[in-house]
Amino acid sequence: MQDILSKVHAHMPYHLLPEYLEMILQKKLNLEIYFHHWVLQSLDKSRCMETAKILTDAGLKITFHAPFMDLRPGAFDDKIRQASIDRIKQVFDLAPYFHPLKIVCHASFDERYYVFGDDLWLEASLKTWTELIALAKDHKTMIALENIYEKKPDILRRLFEALSSESICFCFDTGHFNVFSYTPLNIWLKELGKYLGHLHLHDNRGQADEHLPVGCGTFPFTDLFEKLKTMKAKPTITLEAHNQDNLWQSMNNIKSMELLYF
Repeated sequence: MQDILSKVHAHMPYHLLPEYLEMILQKKLNLEIYFHHWVLQSLDKSRCMETAKILTDAGLKITFHAPFMDLRPGAFDDKIRQASIDRIKQVFDLAPYFHPLKIVCHASFDERYYVFGDDLWLEASLKTWTELIALAKDHKTMIALENIYEKKPDILRRLFEALSSESICFCFDTGHFNVFSYTPLNIWLKELGKYLGHLHLHDNRGQADEHLPVGCGTFPFTDLFEKLKTMKAKPTITLEAHNQDNLWQSMNNIKSMELLYF
């Protein structure tokens, strides 16, 4: 199990760190720390720095997950877009303390909302991510843009092509794909595989974003990892379990399914 633990990160909301810190240190659990917007509004910076030092001194690898609720980094309205940038920047401000390998953000394209607005969304998104890429370079980290409601990969591919930066990569979320995508897995990997740098692993039965343990729903994990192996891809990985039982179940299933090849 320790071999798998060393290869993955575990989803961890920042406000729960004090409750689970002893277990994290005992298990040597690498983390993807999620910062809710309300956590950032009242953050105790000195306590945050102390927590960061404990984790980094323990040799744990860290990734961040930026806030996303209500944010629209591709908003047509510049004031809404700027408010989204300002909130996301608060996470980048913490990078010097935690030294995250990656900062996961939501690209947040939804064709139900941006009806016939692909080009306008892309234009606005380019402004946002170009500004944040500069911060990522300053902090020696990388942005990982995650799929959510996208039914097909083409809009994200166009975004990555236009940005053309080594400081931004694709975060493929298995659960979101399983619920929202109408396009087969091989097409996603064909169009976005060259940009793939991070994985969010969780499962569901294709009807709702249930965050079940890996292998407890209908996502084809064996197919995914066989394709990644053929591509010689070695992304960082986060298990997006929402409780401890699901986290350990995911790890047991990953071991029994022999998914990790690197």
